[in-house]
Amino acid sequence: MSDDLATEPDSAAQDGEAPTHGLGASLPAAEARAKAEGTYPYAADLWAEGLLWAAVLRSPHPHARIVSVDTSAAARMPGVRAVITHADVPGDSSYGRKVADRPVFASDVVRHHGEAIAAIAAEHPDAARLAAAAVAVEYEVLEPVTDPEKAFSAEPLHPDGNLVRHIPLRYGDPAAQGDVVVEGLYRIGRQDPAPVGAEAGLAVPRPDGGVEIYTASTDPHTDRDLAAACFGLPPEQVKIVVTGVPGATGDRDDPGFQIPLGLLALRTGRPVKLAASREESFLGHAHRHPTLLRYRHHADAEGRLVKVEAQILLDAGAYADQSSESLAAAVAFACGPYVVPHAFVEGWAVRTNNPPSGHVRGEGAMQVCAAYEGQMDKLAAKLGLDPAELRLRNVLATGDMLPTGQTVTCPAPVAELLRSVQEFPLPTLPKDTPEEAWLLPGGPEGAGEPGAVRRGVGYALGMVHMLGAEGADEVSTATVKVHDGTATVICAAVDTGQGFATLARQIVQETLGVEEVHVAAVDTDQPPAGPATHGRHTWVSGGAVERAAKMVRTQLLQPLAHKFGMSTELLQIADGKITSYDGVLSTTVTEALDGKELWATAQSRPHPTEPLDESGQGDAFVGLSFCAIRAVVDVDIELGTVRVVEMAVAQDVGRVLNPAQLRTRIEAGVTQGIGAALTENLRTSRGLVRHPDLTGYTLPTALDAPDVRIVRLVEERDVVAPFGAKPASAVSVVTSPAAVASAVRAATGRPVGRLPIRPQAAVVQA
Repeated sequence: MSDDLATEPDSAAQDGEAPTHGLGASLPAAEARAKAEGTYPYAADLWAEGLLWAAVLRSPHPHARIVSVDTSAAARMPGVRAVITHADVPGDSSYGRKVADRPVFASDVVRHHGEAIAAIAAEHPDAARLAAAAVAVEYEVLEPVTDPEKAFSAEPLHPDGNLVRHIPLRYGDPAAQGDVVVEGLYRIGRQDPAPVGAEAGLAVPRPDGGVEIYTASTDPHTDRDLAAACFGLPPEQVKIVVTGVPGATGDRDDPGFQIPLGLLALRTGRPVKLAASREESFLGHAHRHPTLLRYRHHADAEGRLVKVEAQILLDAGAYADQSSESLAAAVAFACGPYVVPHAFVEGWAVRTNNPPSGHVRGEGAMQVCAAYEGQMDKLAAKLGLDPAELRLRNVLATGDMLPTGQTVTCPAPVAELLRSVQEFPLPTLPKDTPEEAWLLPGGPEGAGEPGAVRRGVGYALGMVHMLGAEGADEVSTATVKVHDGTATVICAAVDTGQGFATLARQIVQETLGVEEVHVAAVDTDQPPAGPATHGRHTWVSGGAVERAAKMVRTQLLQPLAHKFGMSTELLQIADGKITSYDGVLSTTVTEALDGKELWATAQSRPHPTEPLDESGQGDAFVGLSFCAIRAVVDVDIELGTVRVVEMAVAQDVGRVLNPAQLRTRIEAGVTQGIGAALTENLRTSRGLVRHPDLTGYTLPTALDAPDVRIVRLVEERDVVAPFGAKPASAVSVVTSPAAVASAVRAATGRPVGRLPIRPQAAVVQA
């Protein structure tokens, strides 16, 4: 991977040295060293006096009726302190962030492989696992529904039916026709978040009859409310304490690991710990929606789009989870960042007996990006146009309208992004020598021959929405305190690796001139800040921190301004010093504080949105972010192996707040997208997950990561966003799989309609 930006961001032409603190500085994360050295405490490292260990019994079948559950043998085993099933859930028996349709423990029927049946607490982890295996469950195996197209006519898998949501988008004239028409069928596989650390947690009973749960939650207040409802307790008797989160891309949104823990702690009156195996993680948490997409693009003779018709089918798996939101993004962005006068899209999300699907970074938008960019390549080939030129003739800009009827009011420099990657120099071709054999697809020991390698160059444009959508109430609260030259930020925004804790420190440094800033640990005793998705915390929680810091700034400066007969606007804070415009006043922040503690609490809430109506119309999104990527790949056309040589990225970022952090986020997003393009697919056979481990599920490693050239960061600030910044990583995840597929098409001439790309799809017959 590249270590530096290939070109500087727009506003980075600087005189003098780069800032060392505040916004714009590459401030390292406070916990970076501890994480790198392996000393940072994660949930799996927690311990408590009198600790019990938990294990969960999971269904070996994707679909079955439960005839009976006998826990007596497990309960009699040495060291076992509790065995619980659905009958032991004192409150709500089901949970869900949007739709409460997922049972804590299956009672009458299991709907996916790995569904929880019972949980055990024992003195030793081996005793817990043996007891789980001793629970006798009699199943009547049922025929699973694993084809989402058959879910429409199948018997209902759930009392709510098989259809989670249907969105018909109608925009323009259905009779419109183009001079050129291309059609395509696309399939996107099931990508797993594959977290760095598997799920783990510790539940500790409280004297008041409540419970505290220590876990790597990314939305602690929602998790608390869901857990409390299942425990039959008021929310104030349940506390979620967020432990170190070892990175999260949507995989830690499911409280299904936390609720059994709390139930066991309440039942036994002792602390209970669960450290899930990698297999349990694969079976238990949500994955990216496998998607089937059918497209028809109409264009005029010059290559300008006339109409897009699409059918989008998301496999929600056994439960609704957040499939409704994923479908809204897929339908709204089905045409991509292009001007389309007429669009007609049918979108469905359906329940099946496949593993659950849910929020994974760039959900909905990634699947349609792969499809509409495949269509743009087909149009370019049919019209005899350069693929980049065809895209330039159709790109979206500020003031254009989405097919949802929403006007793009935020900066949308899509053409500028595409030109930047188009003009960036291509990498040199590898030499055909033994010393350079490692450059062949397949790696150092690859079986290919240099003469069979073809190089391809492909382009993709992607877009994502920022914050929640369709009327989501986006709000966050933060408190900033200053005392003795040290500032503390209290905000329930979880740093999942996106760098919010670092950003909060930078905001306070910038606003108050205080070098030492601490960010308090997160728990549900603090006011809610919402989930760590869609760049929310950069915008909403960062905005709350900024407002609180500015209120403290006013408290700090008002006495000085009054003393010298001037307004606070005439005073500035920089490098720990307070000075006036005329130089009359000059003092330090510490001296101005004079031992006092100043504090303020503030909220941030962006402008409201609205749900899509019955025609798929509405102002559903707060803002949008865009990305252009040019991929260069080498393909062995005899073996079908693919090596990604380089990814040139240009991104719409609004404002660079932390250059090093931003670069890392983009590179990580590109790499995750490459995994979706080439290797990552959680395979199932009739609903059974095959090889739920990191040997059967192939993640890209450092050796698979290409050079990531960040050739342009467009800093056109979004005026409605705090600091003007936009989310960084999701849009690169969305765009990179489509770019890799485009490059493989260019190298092979094959259509490539499936992700991840199978070797047979890249083989060219002689």
